[in-house]
Amino acid sequence: MRHATLRQLRVFSTVARTLSFSAAARELHLTQPAVSMQVRQLETHAGLPLFEQIGKKVHLTEAGRELARYAAGISELLREAEETLAALRGVRGGVLKIGVVSTAKYFAPTLLAEFTREHPDVRIKLAVANREDVVKSLAANDIDVAIMGRPPRELATADEPFASHPHAIIAAPDHPLAGKRRIPLARLAGEKFLIREQGSGTRGSMERVFQERGVAFTASMEMSSNETIKQAVMAGMGISFLSLHTVGLELEAKRLAVLDVVGLPVVRQWHVTHLRDKRLSPAARLFRDFLMAHGAALIERAVGASAALVPRRTTSARSAA
Repeated sequence: MRHATLRQLRVFSTVARTLSFSAAARELHLTQPAVSMQVRQLETHAGLPLFEQIGKKVHLTEAGRELARYAAGISELLREAEETLAALRGVRGGVLKIGVVSTAKYFAPTLLAEFTREHPDVRIKLAVANREDVVKSLAANDIDVAIMGRPPRELATADEPFASHPHAIIAAPDHPLAGKRRIPLARLAGEKFLIREQGSGTRGSMERVFQERGVAFTASMEMSSNETIKQAVMAGMGISFLSLHTVGLELEAKRLAVLDVVGLPVVRQWHVTHLRDKRLSPAARLFRDFLMAHGAALIERAVGASAALVPRRTTSARSAA
């Protein structure tokens, strides 16, 4: 493979992504025979077929799938090198790829708006997903940094906490427990809980809180959206354990209430996370430093209206949902 060229890898990656020699040719502004020739030369270097054709469809072979993964890594390294050299030449900018867990979408626009105001030449690609998918993107090196709660134990990452992240139990304002004081968590064992899906950081945080206190809960419905859960709670379908950063407007409008449960809210941390061995681009380093300096204040500005509406007794924890 040391005789393979970057041009061959680029052509191969395009065919691997489109699974079409003709589509790759159009995208690369080449003839289809030229694309086929570059792929054949790369197959010669690899010593294995990279594609197979079944009927009219093109498929990657096992060797092709493996090489596609490495080719994507090479492309990413070249991008990082280009941006680092551009920074040394005094060019300010580059592409910043950020992944955020879905709960962070309530304040991420505020963070990004302020960051781009300070660094207008940085182009941002934002991906919003649940925790499990953000971890997968980190592992695949598809994103530069992630904003998440609990750092992934399954990856070697560098994680820096930059803001507090409170969680509590919410209910409709007319729920029988709304307005009650010092509710034991065990009192909620018989309540119907609306919970997030498996792989969600909020779901994991809820399970840990109840497990640590030896209390079981009844999950009446599972949903993949904080918004859907909030609407269901307002409709009286049950109660839920959610990040208080997702319910600021509803609390302010008195459409939701935070139950005064003993030991809650539990306050964890938001982290900025990246692969430990990843050499961050200048744009990614700027964003990490920006979060460390301004993230907490900007989150409070975006969702802090709910702070005065929740009980002051909090429990801190080192890990986050």
